[in-house]
Amino acid sequence: MGVIVGLIGIIISLKRFKEGKTSPTVFVIWLLAWLSLIIISISPYTTSYLANIMGIGRGLDLILILAIIGAYYLLFRIYIMIENIEMELTRLVRELALREGDEE
Repeated sequence: MGVIVGLIGIIISLKRFKEGKTSPTVFVIWLLAWLSLIIISISPYTTSYLANIMGIGRGLDLILILAIIGAYYLLFRIYIMIENIEMELTRLVRELALREGDEE
C-alpha cells in the first residue's frame, strides 16, 4: 500500500513541478519524502537500522522524531507566510488610503 501511495505522490509532485506550481527545492523535498515512504514500505527494518546508527532506540521513535521536526518546520514556514501576507496587506491598505486621500 505504501508503494502505491508513494508512486501516486511522485506522479502528483512531478505534475505540479512541470506545471510550475512547485519550486525545484520543494519538488526534491517531496521526491525524497515519497521515495523514503516507498523504501520503508518495502523494507520496514530500514528505520530500525537508521535509528541504531543515530543512537535512537527504535525505528518508530526515529519516524516520530522526524515527523515532529517536519511539523515544526511546516509551522514555521506557515508563520512566515502569514507574516508576509500581513505586511503586504498593510502596504496595500496604506497605498489605497493615500490614493483615496489624494482624490478628495
